[in-house]
Amino acid sequence: MGIGVSIFLLAVGAILAFAVSMEPVAGISIDTIGIILMVVGALGIVLSMVFWSSWGGFNRAGAAGTTTGTRERTVVQDRDVV
Repeated sequence: MGIGVSIFLLAVGAILAFAVSMEPVAGISIDTIGIILMVVGALGIVLSMVFWSSWGGFNRAGAAGTTTGTRERTVVQDRDVV
């Protein structure tokens, strides 16, 4: 779930929780559904940000998955053959 879908769920949940006034149907509460959608949307935003920052770039110093924060580098030098 991306940030866009999470924001959409958050917005729909807020609309259902705060803007829709409907007669209660047996076993279904529109307010509760709205709050659940807002929680899922907020959780999706947080998880998207966490995974986005851990993916954020390749070979960054201190990136997730690196222990020393340094990159390995192979140096090849050519020699003159006489």
